[in-house]
Amino acid sequence: MSDPTPVLDDLRNESKELDLLVGELEESRWTLATPAKGWTIAHQVAHLAWTDRAALLAVTDADAFARDVEKALAAPDRFVDEGAEAGAGLSPERLLAEWRAGREALEEALRAAPAGARFPWYGPPMSVASMATGRLMETWAHGQDIADTLHVTRPPTDRLRHVVRIGVRARNFAFGLRGLTPPEEEFRVELTAPSGGMWAYGPEDAAQRVTGPALDFCLLVTQRAHRTDLAVHAEGPDADRWLDIAQAFAGPPGAGRAPEGAAG
Repeated sequence: MSDPTPVLDDLRNESKELDLLVGELEESRWTLATPAKGWTIAHQVAHLAWTDRAALLAVTDADAFARDVEKALAAPDRFVDEGAEAGAGLSPERLLAEWRAGREALEEALRAAPAGARFPWYGPPMSVASMATGRLMETWAHGQDIADTLHVTRPPTDRLRHVVRIGVRARNFAFGLRGLTPPEEEFRVELTAPSGGMWAYGPEDAAQRVTGPALDFCLLVTQRAHRTDLAVHAEGPDADRWLDIAQAFAGPPGAGRAPEGAAG
């Protein structure tokens, strides 16, 4: 992506939409349990604030960020949870203020970054567009956890194209993460956008295909819904296997969601 402005604009709007959802919550509702085990609504917002701070550090102080990565490597199983736990202990008012200030500072830093800049991250280095895309994906996914907790249905928007792009590009990562050899051939992915258009990836004549609504694909690759509850379809054995293991996020595979109606 040569011009990161569109994804930065979309990231700002995605964050504002989530802010509208949580900004006026009664204090007691911040302790509601979300579908992520052990995480309340406060943990979800605290995680977004924590990751924004980490991203800002990566953009503005590579040496300090490198020290942060060392801490993550020393305690990989607890690093993210501890960051969320610390923020969740704040009052909702203070947590909101920190999340808002942090995301605004990150946006400002990314918009001011020189063309072609790349920043360190917990995985490969990130461009401005990649950093913003990752933040949008996380904002949308954790926002989905909050919306599900509050029993709110969020109308999907075409901002989901950024989540789709990460999910498609992460295909081989998902296979490799589980010790599987990624398929040699590309798949054709055809998804219906919220606005009604078609988002397509891969060769038109590919033997294996994935089709369905973009929203359902995004819920699948962020593991916010079980495959059996989604209208995403595969043609071909490797494509079918991918839909069982797909993930758009870094880190170890998550437990995912149980099918609707499943016990527990």
